[in-house]
Amino acid sequence: MTKGQPRRILVIKLGAFGDFFLAQTAFAAIRRHHAGAHLALLTLPSLAPLARLSGLFDEVLEDPRGRKLADYMRVRRLLRAGRFDRVYDLQAQPRTDRYFWLLAPGPWPEWSGTALGASHRDQYPGRRRVPVLARYARQLAPFGIALDDTPDLSWLDADIARFGLTAPYVLLIPGSSPGRPDKRWPVERYAELADTLAARGVTPVVLGTAIEADLAKAIVAACPAAVDLTSRTSVPEIAGLARRAWAAVGNDTGPTHLVAAVGCPTVAVFSDASKPIHANGPRVVVHHRPDFAAMDVAGVLDAMDAVSANR
Repeated sequence: MTKGQPRRILVIKLGAFGDFFLAQTAFAAIRRHHAGAHLALLTLPSLAPLARLSGLFDEVLEDPRGRKLADYMRVRRLLRAGRFDRVYDLQAQPRTDRYFWLLAPGPWPEWSGTALGASHRDQYPGRRRVPVLARYARQLAPFGIALDDTPDLSWLDADIARFGLTAPYVLLIPGSSPGRPDKRWPVERYAELADTLAARGVTPVVLGTAIEADLAKAIVAACPAAVDLTSRTSVPEIAGLARRAWAAVGNDTGPTHLVAAVGCPTVAVFSDASKPIHANGPRVVVHHRPDFAAMDVAGVLDAMDAVSANR
């Protein structure tokens, strides 16, 4: 870095599990641009271990995400103790706008985000309706920071021998966040897809947490050849499974964004329940219908064949 450039940088990214992987190209671009700087990330405690594992950050700070005054004061202390020269607020929501105001009466670092009074305010009509990658690109462009086309998650992998899977297999991700069941392609369609894949000699493997256990049971009941790995995989193991899978099909949910980001040929199924539509990876295809009722298994299979052929 040349004299006068910021030497202590903070990136703020809270959000959900999938958001962390959608932000990977932004993280990497900021790291590259500030190669000689001390780069810190403020994120959720649940995402902090992944951030540390990535090797992109010199320091990972954990946001308590509470609503009490004491929680905000804790964040204020973190921000002040960091003595940051520049902040990239990639979360850019009312909560993190308040983090900027918490620094009153100053001094303030350079601040890129939506907070009123920020030195590099990134606020414009319809901002929240812009796909997240385009939003990051627009926010970072004034600093000369350009995003890569696809993320590099070479740091995320694991040995999957304990699952006893033999190729070829396909990952099925039928869940979504508990509050958004409208983002789920019907489980009956996943079951039909699993049965069709099994008839081809491809093993369907269902991923998810305990929340998706009933969905997995329904798929296995319809297709006994399917393997239920819900609640059995760590994040690195999901990445390991994805790297070795023939393909994956999933809803707009965190594990789908993860498997796409590591390079698995992925069909991400979306309805108009997801606005805007976000997906990123070297081999991801967005398969969209305004309503899931109009999305059939044949169309998803065709998309899988196409994306799997493009290796």
